[in-house]
Amino acid sequence: MNTDTVTTVPNPVPSFDEAMAFVRKHAGDVRLSSGELLADHAAGTAALMRTLNVDPSAVLAAALFALTPHLKDPERLIAERFGDEVAQLVSDVRKLLRLGTVSLRAAQNALPDTGRDAQAARRAQVEALRKMLLAFAQDIRVVLIRLASRVQSLRYYAAAKITLSPDVARETLDIYAPLANRLGIWQLKWELEDLAFRFEEPETYKRIAKLLDEKRVEREAYVAEAIARLQHELAAAHIRAEVSGRPKHIYSIWRKMRGKELDFSELYDVRAFRVIVPDIKDCYTVLGIVHNLWQPVPKEFDDYISRPKPNGYKSLHTVVIGDDGRAFEVQIRTQEMHQFAEYGVAAHWRYKEAGTRGYGGQFSASEKYDEKIAWLRQLLAWKDDVSEGEHDGRPAAQPWEQLRQATLDDDQIYVLTPQARVIPLPQGATPVDFAYHLHSELGHRCRGARVDGAMVPLNTPLQNGQTVEIVSVKEGGPSRDWLNPQLGYLRSSRARQKVRAWFNAVDLQENMSIGRAMVEKTLQREGKTSVNLDQLAAKLGFKTTDELFWVVGKEEFSLRLVEQALHDAPPPEPVVEAPEQFEKRSSGASVAQGASTGVLVVGVDALLTQLARCCRPAPPDVISGFVTRGKGMSIHRSNCPTFLRMAERAPERVLETAWSADVMGGHGRSVYPVDLTIEASDRQGLLRDISEIFAREKMNVIGVKTQTRRNAAFMQFTVEVSSAAQIQRACALLGEVTGVVRASRKG
Repeated sequence: MNTDTVTTVPNPVPSFDEAMAFVRKHAGDVRLSSGELLADHAAGTAALMRTLNVDPSAVLAAALFALTPHLKDPERLIAERFGDEVAQLVSDVRKLLRLGTVSLRAAQNALPDTGRDAQAARRAQVEALRKMLLAFAQDIRVVLIRLASRVQSLRYYAAAKITLSPDVARETLDIYAPLANRLGIWQLKWELEDLAFRFEEPETYKRIAKLLDEKRVEREAYVAEAIARLQHELAAAHIRAEVSGRPKHIYSIWRKMRGKELDFSELYDVRAFRVIVPDIKDCYTVLGIVHNLWQPVPKEFDDYISRPKPNGYKSLHTVVIGDDGRAFEVQIRTQEMHQFAEYGVAAHWRYKEAGTRGYGGQFSASEKYDEKIAWLRQLLAWKDDVSEGEHDGRPAAQPWEQLRQATLDDDQIYVLTPQARVIPLPQGATPVDFAYHLHSELGHRCRGARVDGAMVPLNTPLQNGQTVEIVSVKEGGPSRDWLNPQLGYLRSSRARQKVRAWFNAVDLQENMSIGRAMVEKTLQREGKTSVNLDQLAAKLGFKTTDELFWVVGKEEFSLRLVEQALHDAPPPEPVVEAPEQFEKRSSGASVAQGASTGVLVVGVDALLTQLARCCRPAPPDVISGFVTRGKGMSIHRSNCPTFLRMAERAPERVLETAWSADVMGGHGRSVYPVDLTIEASDRQGLLRDISEIFAREKMNVIGVKTQTRRNAAFMQFTVEVSSAAQIQRACALLGEVTGVVRASRKG
């Protein structure tokens, strides 16, 4: 019995010729705004993409994207004819083109190059534009198509001798050429730079071209001949090496002349090539061969292998005189050094973009961003290696799947103001973050937002390339909901800080109003309405009346102290480490203020003694003395960890000490500072209740430190006492205060 086997054959990918036939059929004699025939632009852009060894889908998209404005329902038509992948690429390129138009407007609106601040602002704006274009593209091939399209347009302007807008030339040099440089696409980079520079500064371009005194083709031919000669010598010496070279282009020459303030005659690397060898030993062998073939310029030799640059860059650089009497540069390095220089932290795309600042070593870097750029460059380089392997007939894995998904997944997003200014924000940022980035007041008054013309909720996450417009009221403040992380209104810590600051200011004003009312009510009750409030605040130890009102409003300062001050009672002592004030009730002379410590040193007369602050001894603690260098005797509690460590290291400096008989008998007149620690549940009025305990016990507070963590208050009070009994009684009373978990002497 015969059975027929049905084999499914996948639809073949349309060819480049089919795409161009499609373009010519629908475009006819249509011209772009530049004047170039649409069909010619499509063919030129696609041809450039083919030189980059990209996949067929990217080449087809490069040929088709300019046609879409002239098609009805282009996405459906292109998807049916050329596939969904090509249609998606075409759609993304069109979006990037529109964003490019916006970036041109932004470049035009950028601040003029006058003054350091203005120049820094313009550099920041240009850098944000570059990052936005890379971040916006969900497929790196979209960026490649955009670069190729710009090269094709510049070629047309140059061939047709049409004057190019200075804005387009500047945009090319500021935005697109640096992108090609970052991605390591040299063949597009130098052409973008030279063509744009030719239109921006035609006289300078012509002067440098004349100074070169040779055509580019001739320069390339000379370099090729020198490479062939060197390769022959290396082969004879049995050295495996990759030798490549490319003459410097005109824009690069001009930048180096300007950046290093050199005359053209002082440039040695107008022509240059690079030699990559397996190991370091071969580097120096190749150097000897190069110097044997051509006459070296002694002052122009740099050994960055034995003396690497600060960023880790390694290579041998030498300048030699060619057979025609002209100098050229040779760089020699290992493959590992080359990888580090091209993709590692030594990658010099930042140095190239920095211009004069770069040549002077003044440029900054972002390590995380550089790593992502390096990954894209490596992926593009791998793509070229794979393509070469296929041409050689060797099997190779296709990197296209990774290349399709390759995008610069930056930590930030880049959105636009209605005036086309680029604003960098953290991933997940909302319109509220955007408003606060522009201005604090705009953030406070923000009530709505339009994204790409449509109203959206204020907690909507923004996306790359969107245009955001804030709807605000004339007066008002933020909502407390914005601080709720579960509602997703704020992503930026900077914006959250501004919202908190606003509410802190509101709370401050409310506390001051409450405090003022409480003080004025007290004055009325005491019949002292004519009292000068400034003098009253000063009498109570405050610099301003606002400070007094604030602590009273927070219920951290007793109104009884205000009443006392009104009746000419002695004012309370101001506290050094906290805004709260405590009454000075102790009657003894303070040891901290120089009174006698009441300590006797056995066997020694008239020795200067001081109480150690680490353990703050007080009678009847068991004490020991330690002789310090230049400060007499330091008195510690005998179980003090600090004393025990010092005694172990220098036992000969320990002296026996004891309290005097008057002190131990309770007849001493001195008071001693001790530290009390309190752990409590934080609540309103806690500090007021604690201060009343100290006031009632006639204990003078000379220092306060407080800290609150997760609604738990941790406090340390330095109080002056005359005996241990005072400490024990104070701790017992403090333990009875509502919310206090533990009260004890420190240490």
